[in-house]
This record gives sequence, structure tokens and C-alpha cells, in this order.
Amino acid sequence: MRIIWIVIITLAMLLTPLCAFPAPLGWMRISFVAGDVQVKTPEADDWGAAAVNGPLKEGDQIWVPQDGRVELQLNSGSYVRLDDNSALQILSLDKDSSQFYLSGGRVYVYDNAPRGNMIQVDTPDASVRAFDKSVFRIDMSDQYTDVAVYKGYVETENQVGQTRVKAGEMVSLAQNTNGEVAPLDQPDEWEKWNKQRNDLIFGRNDSSSRYLPPELRAYSYDFDTGGRWVSVPDYGRCWTPTAFVGPDWAPYRLGRWAWIGGDYVWIPQEPWGWAPYHYGRWTFVPGTGWCWVPPLAGDAYWGPGFVGWVRTDEYVAWVPLAPGEIYYGHGFFGRHSVNITTINITQLQVTHVFRNIHVNNGVVVVSRSTFATGAPRIVRVERNIVRERLFTRNNISIGAPAIRPSREGHFMSTRTIPPTRHPPQHIRNLQVAPLKLSRPLVRNPDESVLNRGVRPERLPLNSVTMPRTPGKSRPVLRQIIPSEQRGRGQGPRTEDRGTGGREQRPAVEPSRVAPQEKQPGTPEIITPRKEVPQVRPQERGPAAPSGPKTRGPMPTPQVTPPGRRPSVPEGPGPQGPSPAVEAPRVAPPERRPISPQVSPPGGEGPRVRDQGSGIGGRGTRDEGRGGGTGPRLTSPPMEVPRVAPPERRPLAPAVPPRKEGPPAEPQMKAPVTPESGESRGERPGGRRREEQPREDGRGTRGEGR
Repeated sequence: MRIIWIVIITLAMLLTPLCAFPAPLGWMRISFVAGDVQVKTPEADDWGAAAVNGPLKEGDQIWVPQDGRVELQLNSGSYVRLDDNSALQILSLDKDSSQFYLSGGRVYVYDNAPRGNMIQVDTPDASVRAFDKSVFRIDMSDQYTDVAVYKGYVETENQVGQTRVKAGEMVSLAQNTNGEVAPLDQPDEWEKWNKQRNDLIFGRNDSSSRYLPPELRAYSYDFDTGGRWVSVPDYGRCWTPTAFVGPDWAPYRLGRWAWIGGDYVWIPQEPWGWAPYHYGRWTFVPGTGWCWVPPLAGDAYWGPGFVGWVRTDEYVAWVPLAPGEIYYGHGFFGRHSVNITTINITQLQVTHVFRNIHVNNGVVVVSRSTFATGAPRIVRVERNIVRERLFTRNNISIGAPAIRPSREGHFMSTRTIPPTRHPPQHIRNLQVAPLKLSRPLVRNPDESVLNRGVRPERLPLNSVTMPRTPGKSRPVLRQIIPSEQRGRGQGPRTEDRGTGGREQRPAVEPSRVAPQEKQPGTPEIITPRKEVPQVRPQERGPAAPSGPKTRGPMPTPQVTPPGRRPSVPEGPGPQGPSPAVEAPRVAPPERRPISPQVSPPGGEGPRVRDQGSGIGGRGTRDEGRGGGTGPRLTSPPMEVPRVAPPERRPLAPAVPPRKEGPPAEPQMKAPVTPESGESRGERPGGRRREEQPREDGRGTRGEGR
């Protein structure tokens, strides 16, 4: 029977869902907030107010509304800052790498991580990777992305290829375009603000780094500005706070517990409280006050809050852990911790009492009914009651109390955000999981992010000498089909590879990206164009007589350029001439035409009447210029040969069309005889010929006019 119970307990521990364990935290925090900055976590599944020292993890999203700004700090010492009207999604956080997705606005990155770390920032247009210490910014517009580098270099890639952007340069590119490289102009207000933050953090006398383990030196700014270092017996150099403290101050008293990553995490109100509350232990030194004892090198593990818990039917209480005291948590948090997910807590017995319960205000007691809400109510309890009734062995909780959090308990802050400051709908609809699938984290610089498994090609670049400011002036880009599509003979890509945060649109809008003339030294770029069928003049029908303009379904007569003979219809090929098609009927002009009667010799052939259309059926010379009463030119008498009807059924009623003879030529060298067949452009034998230009280069007869 005992063996059966052991098997059941073991299976229960192995089958415990991963969502019950805390997600990896401690890689990133919020270090500065201005305005109504908001954060969305997977646990809350809604947007809430951000708070300084709030932890961030994979899957979280940040929105900065108008007139807001936020600064995020990585444990590697790097900083990521967002301007107003910007949205950022955290896709991946690891020990030596991080990946973000900028779905709108602009971001400034100060990469101060040691060698071997990398930062990847993706946008709907491109992917930017920093493999060494660098300072750069990314500005997103509606149609393209600007990448500017102030220190070091970054690798920038789109669907066409990849390029390296060096310090003092900026490149603009869209999804399927070339890149435009330009020198950086004078700093704008956003760059100046970031430089001020850099000088504030890095341009000081760093005195705390020598007392901190290497894992915590990235937070030396908080220790320098929030307190001082003192010598403590038995512990060596310790840090005591001097800012945001009062006579009754105690650790883990100003702040609240928020349900983040499957555990209760302490969100302090003190701006310096990230490292002292999530690393090390606390002790009270007479004459000095509370002192923080840093962990040893190699033993710095982030924790939700190193406290000892007590739970009763009425109260929930906690106390700071002293050096050497055991922390019970969901995971491994250093050598003085116990992972309660790998043991049977019902058989665990606590045999010691926490030392800091004897310190004034060392214990914080709240009502159990308000603990999991956004505003827990602190209860004043006498010190003797705390020692004798609360912190007994029967009341000590192994790990955080198993109390289900309320909706407000999932947020970093209880501050209410006005609806007008909420993210826009296209930001609220974003899901991190699809973005992560479409944009993987690629640590190999020789491997493409957008086309996995292949080496990225070189991005065609167009260099300009005029300095530019990111996000201020428009670049000149050209649409390009990626080489893999050209090799397969496909058209432009229609797959949306991570266009989150941006409404669907063409890759390059003509009004935003202008075409560019090819310059010397610029690689040739193939621009896809829609094939337009070419129409030869011979394929048009005969010119119709001129007349007044007519509205409605009546066809508009074609007008031949002045001085050019009307085109002769081209036959369908060797099979024979095309069937006769009756020209559109157009009402005669108001002016009465001069219509001489033409009688062919021998009384044969139809009678042809000139309808006043002038040369080639185009009206008078002045009419061709928009009207007038110039002289009329009439055709000389000429015989029109009979034409046999075609074998196919004509489109119009079987009435022989009227045929017009060629215009009178004052300089005609020889009369045209009806036997030659040239009056209608036919060769001897009834075959029709095409008009050919004259060898002297002056075109056909009549073009001179």
C-alpha cells in the first residue's frame, strides 16, 4: 500500500501542468515610466498600468500612449526605450539573447551587453540584429523602416537582402525594396533625451560595482543613487538605503504582491528596489538600520521576493529573510532555497523561526480577504502577538499562500488608465505567439531571419549625401522581387511575414516611395511591371468622317493626325482580307458640304459623293484645328473598282461600303489608273498592300501636310 501511494504522489508531481510554475523572470524590468504606459501579460490577458521595477517576460506587450515614455532594462546592462505612440512585443528572453517586435512607433536600444550576447528587433518591414556593443534606433512609418546607428554596427535585413549599418549612418527600407543609406543629421528631441539618460546612467562615478557580484553590476546605478555602502560584522560590505526611507521603514513594506508568471512577485515602490528585493538577504544593524547583504559571485539568483510566509484564517504575513535562511519557492533560487515542486511539502517540517520578526516593523500583516486584491489592507498587530500567535510552526506557509488572485491582482499597478489612452484596436488584436513563429530568433549572423536556412544576399543600396533624421524625411526606394521568386518565375510575394501592428497595405505605395533614376555605381534592380499589349496602328479600323460630337452609345470617330493618310486596315494574314465592316454612321456637319458627282468611265461602279470630310475624310484643314471657314479641297473624278463581297457574313447589312479615293495632290507626277489597283492600296491581282514609308524618310504620301 505504501508503494502505491509513493507512485501516485510521484505521478502527480510529474503531471503537474507547467502553468503552475513561474515563467522565467528576472531577465528584464521596467526602470523608468513617464505617462500612462500600459503592459499586457498573458496571465491578465488585458492592459494595465505599468510600474517601475515591474518584471517583464516572454509574451508581454508594452504600449506607450501620447506624451509617454518608458525605459526597459535587461539584466545584461542593455536598455530599450520607447517613445510615445509606440508598441513593443517581447518575443524571447534568454541568458545571452533577447528578441523584440516593434509593431509601431520608434525604439532606442543601448546595447551594453558583454561579448557573446545579441539583440534582435523585428518590424513588419525588416529585422535588425546587434551582435556587439552598439547604440541604435528604429523608427517605423506607414510604409518603411528607418534604422540609425550611433555606435558600433547592426545587421539589417528585409525580404531582398541584408546590409550592415555602421555608426553615423542610417538606412531606410521596406519589405521588398532596396535600401537608401544617408548620413545622420543633427540630433532631434528624441535622440537628445536618450543621450541625457545615457549620461545619467553611465556618465557617473561608479562606486557600487566593486561591491557587487558580476551578475548584479548592471544595477549599480540604483545602488549609487539610492544608498551607501557600510561595513557590517560577519557580512562585510553591505548596502543601506538612504532614499525613500523613513523612521518606520522596513523592507517589503512599500509595494504590493502581483500574480505574474504563476507566482506572487513583489512590486516595490522604491525606484532602487529591483536588485535588493529580488537578490540577496536583509539584516538589521543597530545604529545603522536595515542593510542589504549581496549574494556571493556565482550565487546571484533572481527570486519573486525572498520572504518567509505565514497564513492564518484571518491574516497573511511576511518577513524579510536573513542571510542563510531558507527560501521555499517554485524553482531553484540559490543554495539557500528549496524547490517545493520536487518534494512532498506535506512531509516538510520547519524547525526554525525567522530572525527578523524581532525587529520593529519587520513583519507586515494584512487582512487575508484583501491580500489578493489590488490594495491589501495592512493590519497593526502587537509585536508579542506576532511572535506568539502568528509566526508559529503551524502557521508557517511553505511558499507563497495558495490564494487565488483577483483581476486587479494580475496588474503591476492599481492606477486607472483613461479609455482615451488605451492602445488602438490593431495593437489590441496582436498575438505574440504568431509573431514569434513568423520571426524566429537567429543567433547566427550568416543565416537569414526572413528566409531560414539560407545565407542572406546583399541588399542593393542607394547612397545619398544629404543628411537625414530618422522618421523625418522620406527616402527614395524601389520595388524589387526577391531572388528566390525571380528564380521560380513568380510574382511579388503575397505572404504576410509578421505584419503585426500595421494595417494591410502594399509593400511600397507610390505616393510614399518615389521612383528613382539609375545612378552610376548602383546595382541594377529589376522592377516588376504589368505587361501592356501593344496595338499597332494597322490594327485600327478606317477613319470615320468627321462630324459633330454625339453623346450616348454612339462611337466616337477616330481622328488621324494632320498631314497623315488614314491607316489601311491590315488583313488577317495569308488566308485573305478581313471582312468588310461598315464604318460608324456619324451625322453630317451642319454646314452644307460641296458634293460633286463622280461618274466612272463606262458607266460602271457606284457613284461616290464627297461628304465634305476633306483630305482623307478628316474634314477641312481649318476644321481639323477646331473649326473655321477655310477653303475646301475636293477629290478629282476617279473610278472605284468593284470589290467582291467576302465569303464570311459581314457584321453590318450587306450594303457595299462607300469608298473614298485618295486626295488630290497638286504635285502628282502621274495619274492613277484604275487598272493598277493603287487607288485603294491594292497590288495587281487584287491583293492589298501595306503602306511603306518613302526611302527619303518623309513618310507616306500626304504626310507632309
